[in-house]
Amino acid sequence: MNRAAALKAQGVPVLSFGAGEPDFFTPDKAKIAGVKAILHNNTKYQPTAGDTETRELIARIMTERNGVPGVTKDHVLVTAGVKMALYLTMQALFDVPAPGQEAQELLLPTPAWVSFAPIGELAGAKVVQMPTTTASGFKITPAQLAAAITPLTRALLLNSPSNPCSTMYTPDELAALAEVIAAAAKTTAPGLVVVADELYQHIVFGDVPFRSIGSFTSIAERTITINGSGKSFAMTGWRIGWVSGSGAFGKRFIEGLTKLQGQTITAVPGFTMAATRAALTECDEDLDRMKHAFKRRAVVMYDALAAIPGVKLARPVGAFYVFPDVSAHFGKSTPGGVKIDSAAAFAEQLLGLHHVAVVPGEDFLGEGYKHIRLSFACDEALILEGAKRLAAFIASLK
Repeated sequence: MNRAAALKAQGVPVLSFGAGEPDFFTPDKAKIAGVKAILHNNTKYQPTAGDTETRELIARIMTERNGVPGVTKDHVLVTAGVKMALYLTMQALFDVPAPGQEAQELLLPTPAWVSFAPIGELAGAKVVQMPTTTASGFKITPAQLAAAITPLTRALLLNSPSNPCSTMYTPDELAALAEVIAAAAKTTAPGLVVVADELYQHIVFGDVPFRSIGSFTSIAERTITINGSGKSFAMTGWRIGWVSGSGAFGKRFIEGLTKLQGQTITAVPGFTMAATRAALTECDEDLDRMKHAFKRRAVVMYDALAAIPGVKLARPVGAFYVFPDVSAHFGKSTPGGVKIDSAAAFAEQLLGLHHVAVVPGEDFLGEGYKHIRLSFACDEALILEGAKRLAAFIASLK
């Protein structure tokens, strides 16, 4: 993306599909709430876990909308974005192994967001990849999960809807995974915890409803849910995320995270929590408008890319990405003789020759090396022009 920005600065008409944030602006009601909080001098230190009003609101949402039992304000920590939420969670779950000890394992379905594995490894986890493919909808199976769990398994990190794949587990699929987790917790891995990254839960389209895996009572108390306002409400720059648990374990876990937060960022600003409360309670119309725009764009993007020879992709049902497999064109060369031998080479030449910026898939792990990621957080005309340029680039390869 740095090269794309440099080309744009030189006046090159680059079409960028790398954005990991909505192209909309924060809803006015949320902005006004943040500004009012500042004008009312809500600029002092806040409680480490977040103010009571925000934590009570999140607990109520988790209970009433997400169906997760046993969530109160004492089961919620508000922090500086979902990445910080993940970092604190992994630090609480894992330790760097002592000499001679084996590392505990983090099960990670791949392809996966580029920060998941490094954040786990920083905490001392051994990341165990669970590969998925376009054909599987980038989803693991119950049998695959059961085979991956060992006595060393500490956590499963489940991201649904997914970045980069934009696929999502159905309620029935989650129920089947929950059954495997509950059984393993009674036998093989009694300390197994599910970390559910549900950041894109509101950006869902199609016939399949979203469901939180923590809503299954058999595993509710061993599920840690992570969410935030950044993607759904176009508030990425406000840096607000949260972690919630359930029952006795969830309460102890949040108490531990609160201590960690107290020794790192201290707390999040009061005015950002005020803006977030407004987003969560007053901005449903804005959310629906953005969601319907993403739904239209998903259809446009999928149809345009699916029509290009040698491009395979799963239909997006959540988030705002597509993750096409372009490996059918590996081994070919550009008109200038540059060989395309990887997703990175594909992306580099696509940018240089046709001025289309995409994200190569290698860093998403698993079969990501065959793929590129495109965001449809942009208008439909840009999507169609980008697909046209992509098709022309592919047609030029020999």
